Amino acid sequence: MTSASATNEPIRVFQTLEHACGYYADRTARNLVLDPVSPALPQLYGRALERGFRRSGGHVYRPNCPSCRACISARIAVERFVPDRSQRRCERRNADLELRVQPAIATDENFALYRRYLAARHAGGGMDDPEPDDFDRFLACEWSPTRFLELRRDGELLAVAVTDVLPVGLSAVYTFYAPEHAPRGLGTCAILRQIALAQSNRLPHVYLGYWIAGHPKMDYKARFHALERLRDGVWRTQ
Repeated sequence: MTSASATNEPIRVFQTLEHACGYYADRTARNLVLDPVSPALPQLYGRALERGFRRSGGHVYRPNCPSCRACISARIAVERFVPDRSQRRCERRNADLELRVQPAIATDENFALYRRYLAARHAGGGMDDPEPDDFDRFLACEWSPTRFLELRRDGELLAVAVTDVLPVGLSAVYTFYAPEHAPRGLGTCAILRQIALAQSNRLPHVYLGYWIAGHPKMDYKARFHALERLRDGVWRTQ
């Protein structure tokens, strides 16, 4: 991959060592990572999304596992999106929530919500006792075009959708929410609000990261109409 900036210098691509897979206990994983200190990285980020990469903290990566190709990049074509019956119910259930688009800045309020979410959803998984530095490193970095999409009810913060905003679309980096309000379907609501925001700003796609067929943690992505998957370098609807 080469730089789109005026320097037109190539960007280095690194390959990580094999490590434990986050989705299957009996598999190992490996990633390709774009040089995190390259000055070209901010300009290349949008093109990298289109090629199946994703951002975590200051790293832009994509899976490159030696014996597994289960992780498939997925995005929603927002012009063709039509919510299904369940998603319309979710919209009505959360009609009382106000969306606020905020800078990606850690506060006592959003960090406390993040800790509560991880303690409830990922207990014992190694992420459930984060420090403020962990929060900053995971969700944003100096160059990333990140916004915190807050969902509030009467001022109370119920959810945050960490979202990168680029000309190629929105990238849904991570969403965390108040665990006691899980019946609201706040994860689905966050994606619906991201789609609406992309539509209002005439952005073509909402990138959802990786989808794995048949994996219980990934099934929700396949329920979104107009989902495109990256296969053999081509975005396909099936």
